[in-house]
Amino acid sequence: MEKYSQFRDRGTAIAPFFPVPTPPSSALWTPIHIVFFVVRAALLLCLTVAYFCVIQWLPLGSWFKRCVLWAIIGVPGVWWIDLQVDGVKRGKLHSHQDHLPSPGTIIAASFTSPLDALYLAAIFRPVFTRSYPATKEVEPISLFRAMLMAFSPPTMTPPDRSKLISLAELQKRDKKAIIAVFPECTTTNGRGILPFSPCLLSADPETKIFPVNLRYTPADITTPVPGGYFSWLWTLCSRPTHSMRVRIAEAVYNNRSLDRGVFKNGVSEGEESGFDANIFDSPQVTMKPEGLRWQRSEDEPKNAQAGVLSRWDRKVLDKVGEDLARLGRVKRVDLGVQEKIEFVKVWTKRKR
Repeated sequence: MEKYSQFRDRGTAIAPFFPVPTPPSSALWTPIHIVFFVVRAALLLCLTVAYFCVIQWLPLGSWFKRCVLWAIIGVPGVWWIDLQVDGVKRGKLHSHQDHLPSPGTIIAASFTSPLDALYLAAIFRPVFTRSYPATKEVEPISLFRAMLMAFSPPTMTPPDRSKLISLAELQKRDKKAIIAVFPECTTTNGRGILPFSPCLLSADPETKIFPVNLRYTPADITTPVPGGYFSWLWTLCSRPTHSMRVRIAEAVYNNRSLDRGVFKNGVSEGEESGFDANIFDSPQVTMKPEGLRWQRSEDEPKNAQAGVLSRWDRKVLDKVGEDLARLGRVKRVDLGVQEKIEFVKVWTKRKR
């Protein structure tokens, strides 16, 4: 195992790319597991084909499509979903709808399994996107592609840059849409939060960004390694039940205040106008009021393209990352997409 030590985070010793082993089971349960798999896999395949090939293209009500998506989630045994929202007591969620993602907001979700996208689609019906480590723009994708992305090998650069768009521009296309972003850019086993893509920095400063963490018990239905479609389907369908734990943090904004999106006279609410006491901390980037919102200076886009982030940009990404780590009861790690690409090469060679 020494050759895998380089894929453990040095500070925490967490290995976010290792597949989670399946809990041992008695041989007496094998026939039952086989029956579960045969019945559920057949029904799951029929529902999946029916939805993605027919139902999603028909002019049916959103409630009907959501029912089909919930059926796809329930057939494999994901029957228990524990949802908690920061700042909302249990049983009071109906009176705190502003704490949930709504039209015109962004979801920054953890990424561990194809079920992540399926659950978000069943609840929020968002526009899914794919993020890349070296660009602030995202690629709009379908729900089906978002699910397949969980099995896809990681990549540093987009295959077609003409399809990239900023989050702010994507919001302008459909102001009533919820946008789902997977800022880690690739899947993990749920035991750590990877460094983020800078794509969240292209969001409008007044748009709410909701960190959403999804965890599973047992955690062996995560897909940190590309491929393995049949083994994942077996693990998903052969066990009697699975449980999902969903946590939603309070909204974060892509601006200095982080937790406020209202601007008055060019200065965010709660932030005093006048001199900035920390103006010398980041001399390469300045912020200036223009109209009713903060606009970055002309020099910052050049620096951003070169991979240099301002102190405020790093603060936004750190805030979302810390919220996801807190919600998932895990820690942030220093391993990213490049390290996973190298891990997949070593792991595939071992399998061969």
